[in-house]
Amino acid sequence: MSRQMVRPGGRSARVQAAVHAAVRDLASEVGRDALTVPLVAQRAGVTPSTIYRRWGDLQELLSDVAVERLRPDTAPQDHGSLGSDLTAWAEQFLDEMASPTGRAYIRDALLGDPDGSNAGQCSAYAADQIDVILARAAGRGEDVPDVETVVDAVVAPLMYRILFRPDGLDTAYARRLVAGVLGTAGR
Repeated sequence: MSRQMVRPGGRSARVQAAVHAAVRDLASEVGRDALTVPLVAQRAGVTPSTIYRRWGDLQELLSDVAVERLRPDTAPQDHGSLGSDLTAWAEQFLDEMASPTGRAYIRDALLGDPDGSNAGQCSAYAADQIDVILARAAGRGEDVPDVETVVDAVVAPLMYRILFRPDGLDTAYARRLVAGVLGTAGR
């Protein structure tokens, strides 16, 4: 009987996908607070020791799932100008991150992140999206700020408000931040 050759990482990728799916499904069925490693393992078809070996504990697993869920699945839309593109992106970012689900993912991503790598990954997701928008605008001949300026002027205040001062947070706030960084406030 010949053993089937599996590419390196194949089983690992399958385990990750199964465990992530189990976490998402169970969280919607029984609630996030009811999740346990044995429950997730049973649903994913793996042993609890597989989860402990790979993720360490439930909080690190939830953090890993959250980081994956926070990853954008599409490139930012092209609306024809830097102002339109960045405004649409900031409004969508705010809408997704300020939602109860988005806030739960942010909390999970940070709670199971002792070394800060998950926070860095989430920050990189936003920076990569902004980079696409800025490169597109530069290709159209528009003057563009650098990525870090947009992160500091738009993403940072949005995340602060989402996490610590969510009352009254709306898309008009996101639009004002974009207008400010682009120098179009009051125009």
